[in-house]
Amino acid sequence: MPEAERISLHDVAHAAGVSLATVDRVLHGRSGVRARTAEHVQAVVERLGYRPDPAAARLARKSRARLAFVLPSGTNTFVDMLDKQVQAVAPWLTEQRAAAMVQRADVFSAQALARQLAGLRDRCDAAIVMGLDHPLVRAAIDDLVAHGVVVITLVSDVPGSRRARFVGIDNVTAGRTAASLLGRFVGARAGRVGIVMGSRALRDHAERLFGFEQVIQAEHGHLKLLAPLEGHDLSERTEPMVTKLLKREADLVGLYSIGAGNRGIQAALERSGRAGDITWICHELTPHARQALLSGVAAAVINQDAGHEVRSACRLALAALSGERVVPDQERIRIDIFLRDNLP
Repeated sequence: MPEAERISLHDVAHAAGVSLATVDRVLHGRSGVRARTAEHVQAVVERLGYRPDPAAARLARKSRARLAFVLPSGTNTFVDMLDKQVQAVAPWLTEQRAAAMVQRADVFSAQALARQLAGLRDRCDAAIVMGLDHPLVRAAIDDLVAHGVVVITLVSDVPGSRRARFVGIDNVTAGRTAASLLGRFVGARAGRVGIVMGSRALRDHAERLFGFEQVIQAEHGHLKLLAPLEGHDLSERTEPMVTKLLKREADLVGLYSIGAGNRGIQAALERSGRAGDITWICHELTPHARQALLSGVAAAVINQDAGHEVRSACRLALAALSGERVVPDQERIRIDIFLRDNLP
């Protein structure tokens, strides 16, 4: 048989000397096959290099694959961008015999998020989850997996769980990058650096903080880091917090925003009259962050492509459901750095 031809179930059955039905039972783990026969069939599968045909699997599927995105509730603009990208990918999903829905949850409450995940057990084939790393959330993810649901974590990982894959940037590296940028922009000026984050309970925020602290402490000893402020990614919380910070810290030279709530931070900086003196590094190229770059309030924005992340999560979920191979380089999410001069 030419190597270019795809090995089929018929080829496996012929080589193993068994029926097509027997091969199907072995590959899907169904009963009715003697252990010795099952071992023989598996050996033939490995020898021939058989892999399921994803296209055939999709065509044979009696119903559409159901994908459920669980995203944070609230006013996070980047999350809204993710939501819009799910809608944008809908025509492609239809071609793959799949469909996606979006649910919003309070990701700052482990109990609420765990309840939301538990409610997906019989409502989806794959769950793509953006949430906090907490024992209740890990248990909820593991329960979904135990009931046959593929789970992909998005943006913020839950590595202790049985999730299949994580889709997002290397957040420790993102934090280190932010520190390097801030240090270069501040230069030799000594002073304090403020930090605003959503919550330490969010793994992506905790990892960014870790990377940021590493580089500032090791390479920029003239800068003193202040205790992080937790704004739960809400502008109405970050604005008064940063306003107080600016009044209290006369020698503030830098500000790192790890999560969302940047509209509040920008408003506080502009109202203080110190926007030009303080180097502000933030995340995600939202319309508001773009405006902050153009006006000179923000020095740099570290970005992850929302469209790439949604498409990658969908591809990985469908691949897990159909047995399709994935191309690791295609699913790697890059860290983008935007200044006013290279805005797309």
